[in-house]
This record gives sequence, structure tokens and C-alpha cells, in this order.
Amino acid sequence: MRIARRTRDVVLAALVSSSLTLAAQTVRHHKIAETDPSFPPELVQAESSIQKKDYATAGPLLQKVVTADPKNFQAWFDLGFVYGAQDRLSESIAAYRKSVATKPDVFESNLNLGITLAKAGEPDAEQYLRAATTLKPTANVDEGHARAWLSLAAVLAASKPDEAIAAYRQAAALTPKDAEPHLAAGSLLEKDGKFSDSEQEYKQALAIDPASNEALFALANIYIRGNRFLDAEPWLEKIVVLHPDNVPARLQLARVLISLKKNDEAFAILQAAGKLQPNSPQVQRALADLYMSAGKYEQAEASYRALLTPQENNQAELHHLIGIALIKQKKFAGAEQELLTAVKLKPDLGQAYGDLAVAAVENKDYALAIKATDVRAKFLPEIPMSYFLRASAYDHLHALKPAAENYHKFLEVANGEYPDQEWQARHRLIAIEPKK
Repeated sequence: MRIARRTRDVVLAALVSSSLTLAAQTVRHHKIAETDPSFPPELVQAESSIQKKDYATAGPLLQKVVTADPKNFQAWFDLGFVYGAQDRLSESIAAYRKSVATKPDVFESNLNLGITLAKAGEPDAEQYLRAATTLKPTANVDEGHARAWLSLAAVLAASKPDEAIAAYRQAAALTPKDAEPHLAAGSLLEKDGKFSDSEQEYKQALAIDPASNEALFALANIYIRGNRFLDAEPWLEKIVVLHPDNVPARLQLARVLISLKKNDEAFAILQAAGKLQPNSPQVQRALADLYMSAGKYEQAEASYRALLTPQENNQAELHHLIGIALIKQKKFAGAEQELLTAVKLKPDLGQAYGDLAVAAVENKDYALAIKATDVRAKFLPEIPMSYFLRASAYDHLHALKPAAENYHKFLEVANGEYPDQEWQARHRLIAIEPKK
């Protein structure tokens, strides 16, 4: 099935929203340990201010502490937290570096330094996050280690996807009731083309959270990419049942139903989506595609025309589709004009040139048909009907040599799939080629 770009974007957006990002992994606690009686009073006061999110008060107090005692790793850590909360990224990194340099074996300072470096795009983020996975958190050990593995995985995802997947699995083992590591690992496996492994990760996410919109969408998308529409259908239906207002799910389900030739069910789904979002271009586009797929070309034409607004970015594609609908209605003059508009708006729209050639031949505009097939060949591989249309156009223009050449090329690749045109090509060759 050809999934419409907009619908696919919705699916991908659902996957992205389920992935763990560094931005979502903000520091939850600023403390390394409980307040110690030996702490300077300024540090105790600063930590009290941090608890109240009064960072303007905390910052100067902490500066006073580290000035008096540059090796106070707790104060440097707190200062890194304060700067981070104030979006002073470079200063936050510098403070966390001081904390780690003073006491390298503290989990929290390595973790926060690694996360902050990653946010800044610094390459040594990996070093500190790996260190954090080997150190013991002050509290909530499994949760802390899971956050370290998740943060490390997010850093590794782009450059070392296999290691990132392994890190996500480490996090999943530590937090067996959390579906997110499975979703993130599944997304990376899917990007790597490992669809079977990705499917298993998504199923594990669903076992943990059966109502996960992201996991349901992701699993359905795996099946759609593999043309396993019967497998995709029940998962999308489950999303619609669990989330009746989810219009993207209804759109995707409708497209799956279309591919399964269940047009009546698809119409019902789209009508329900239209009631939820009466003016949605996405719903109207899906409905137009359904009309086209069902052979209701007049309705398809009208629906595509209704989408031609000044705000629409895909006007070339819409003019192309209107042209196809007009060809199906044998309105070739109108089709030619729509297709000319499409290629004017998007000169590299290769497929539209092929359809333009069809309309031009029917309109006896043979010179245009030849030009259209030749331009198509610049963007797309030649197909049997390109040779036939070109041959027929040359034939009508009494250019017998190029006509014969293209008839021969057509017969070489037709392989019996175009019996009427093959019969015509053979008989025209008998007529136009001199007898040997």
C-alpha cells in the first residue's frame, strides 16, 4: 500500500513522541546526599532555596562556598544544578566538571554532567554516562541506573545504534514495568531494517502497557511497511476503540481497509473522522484517495479540487491526481491541462509526464506526447507503455524510423502483459518496416 505522506508523518510522529529524549530526562533531584552537619551554613541555606526553586538566592550562596572551599564537590554539584535550571548551559557544565574532578566516583554528578554535555552536543557526554552506569546512586538504585542507561542510549543512538539498543535493554531490565525502553529500542531496530526484532520490542511494550498509543501505532506501522495489512488492521482498530477521538488512527485504519478492498468499512471510518474534524484536510485527502481507489473518479476529482487552496503545499501532486481522475473519465482535454499545470509547478514530477503523454496521445497532441515521454525518462526508468506511447506518437506523425525503434523496444519488454498493444505494435511494424 502506498501510505500517504501526511499519514506516514503522523505515524512517525507517534513513534518519535514515544522515544526517550535527553530533554525528557531532566534532573529529578539536586542532592547527592542528605544535608551533613559539617556543611557550611551557606550550603544548607542554598539547598533550602533550591528546594523552593529560588535559584537567584541559591546561586550567590553556592559561589561563596566554592570560593572558600574549591574542593566542595557538593556545592559544585548544586551550582551545576542551579545553572542548569537557569538555562546557563556552559556554566552548568563547568560546575559539574568541577564536582566530578573533585570526587570522580559520585553517580549523580557523572550522570548530570553527561546529560548536560549531551544537551550541549559535546562528544565526551558518553564518557560520563558510561561512568554513571558503573557507580551506585545515593537512592533508588535501579531507577538511577536505568536513567543512566537511557541517557547513554540517547547519546549513542545516532552513531552507535547497536550499542544504544543494548543500553535500552539494560534500562528495560532495570525497570520491567516501563514500556518506554522497549519503544525506543524498537524504533532504532525499525530504522535499521530489523523489523522482526522491532516487532518483538513493540509487543513487549504492549505487554507492559496494553493501551499504549505509541506501541499500537508502531506495531501497526511495522506490519504496514511489510504489506501485512491483515496483521495491521486489528491493532489500528484497537487504537480507535481505546482512543475514539484519535483521527490519525482512523485515517491509517481507513488506508489499511482500502488496501484490503474493504471500501465500505473505510468510508464509514472516514465519515466518523470527518465528524470529529469537519474541516480537516487530512480527512478530506484520505476520502479523495478512497474515491480514486474505489473507481469513483468524478467524486475523486471534486474532492481533490476542494483541497486546492492557497495554503496547500502539494498543489502539483493534487493537479496530477485530478489529471488522472479526468483520464479515467475520458476527459482528456481537461486532463492534459491539469497535468501541464502539475509539471509546471514541479518540473521533476516524473510520473506526471507519463500520464501527460497518455492524455496528449488521446488529444492527438503527438509532439507533446513524445516530449512528455522523453522528459519522464530523465527522472524515471523507461517502462513498456512509455515506449508504446512514444512509438504511437511518432507513427501518427509519420516518423516511421523512430516509431519502429520504439515499437521494437516495447515488444522486447512487454512480456505478454499488454496483449492489445503488442498485437497493434506487431501489425504496425509489418506495415511500416520494409520487407527484407
